[in-house]
Amino acid sequence: MNMKLVKVLSALLFCLFAVISVSAGDKKYETIKVKAPFPMQPIKVFVYPDRDFPITEFGAVSGGEVDNTKAIAAAIDACNRAGGGRVVVPAGTWLTGAIHFKSNVNLYLEENAVLDFIDNPESYLPAVMTSWEGLECYNYSPLLYAFECENVAITGSGTLKPRMGTWKVWFKRPQAHLNALKELYTQASTDVPVPERQMAVGENHLRPHLIHFNRCKNVHLEGFKIRESPFWTIHLYMCDGGWVRNLDVRAHGHNNDGIDFEMSRNFLVEHCIFDQGDDAVVIKAGRNQDAWRLNTPCENIVIRHCQILKGHTLLGIGSEISGGIRNIYMHDCAVSNSVMRVFFVKTNHRRGGFIENIYMKDVKAHSAQRVLEIDTDVLYQWKDLVPTYEERITRIDGIYMDGVTCESADAVYELKGDAKLPVKNVSIKNVEVGTVKKFVKRVKNVENVVEKHITYQMEKK
Repeated sequence: MNMKLVKVLSALLFCLFAVISVSAGDKKYETIKVKAPFPMQPIKVFVYPDRDFPITEFGAVSGGEVDNTKAIAAAIDACNRAGGGRVVVPAGTWLTGAIHFKSNVNLYLEENAVLDFIDNPESYLPAVMTSWEGLECYNYSPLLYAFECENVAITGSGTLKPRMGTWKVWFKRPQAHLNALKELYTQASTDVPVPERQMAVGENHLRPHLIHFNRCKNVHLEGFKIRESPFWTIHLYMCDGGWVRNLDVRAHGHNNDGIDFEMSRNFLVEHCIFDQGDDAVVIKAGRNQDAWRLNTPCENIVIRHCQILKGHTLLGIGSEISGGIRNIYMHDCAVSNSVMRVFFVKTNHRRGGFIENIYMKDVKAHSAQRVLEIDTDVLYQWKDLVPTYEERITRIDGIYMDGVTCESADAVYELKGDAKLPVKNVSIKNVEVGTVKKFVKRVKNVENVVEKHITYQMEKK
């Protein structure tokens, strides 16, 4: 390549990322400035000390037969006590149970390294503080778990690959599981303290997340592959600041979202591939009384240059939404196969909270049921399972779609607001649909829908 061109491209990349090195005491960070249609703080990326802690030095044995949980924990502890660095997982297959992070630790997966997670639920006890579909509780430990940590990372080109035998059985929802959900919902709705909500018992079968970082700062996820997950795949819960890039996520089990942000802020997601059994990128903000208590919105998140191969929705907002969601921007992403919705905003009369300033720009999709859908009455199995303890309507104001193409769709958009608090200010511009199969648009209880340059062809009957 011409050296002059190389210099020009390097300069452009520098401007795009605007990476600046800063120091905080004895810790070093890089900051990344991200363009968005709303003010967004630079994202801090921790520069990990140049120290490696190979798990083999702590007794880990490859081959997929020896349980390496204690060896990995010892390596993480040593790394943390030394002030931080990389816990290195070499090439090979390493059997393990739950991995619990500590601050300043980068779990680095070398090429051809596979973390092979045991599917015995006993390996994920004792129970830890986590959440399940927006409700806080003590449940089986996520397979990779961090709580109140600062500067935590998973990087490298290796693979996270849980064994799925038990979890596939748990995908089913027998009566015992539904009873557990009712119990947790009732406890959360009646202000039972979180430590008393012990769900890792009996046949409750509340599956653990694959990755669950809870109340952490400066999260970095980069380069690795995910192959299957017991539940939500990557769940960033009440986290502040982070960078997610170059992930290859393929998980087609029940509720296998690609990545869920819940009551988190200041994140950049880019250059990821999602191929999952549910939604690709989901923005959440807790459920009902728990989220009203925590009062922490999900905000300032940019998703760009990502691809969804298969799944339900490219960008999902909700339905756990009670803490409020604002300032979300997805742009320059693609859907290679069919999805149910390209852009889906969902809530119900129990959630409350708010949704504002949500942007989708320059997205290409293959086919969908709806290009854009807003639904204010989404309750799934909860509709008849549990009662409404308190009604709160979600305020929705400011949904923006611009520059979206879709080869075919059942409908361009369907907007279903709540009569008690109509949706406001929905802008749909420069949307092109090759073939529309059922109807173009339906609008109910929405004020100020701006439509400009929408083109389509109705399917010939």
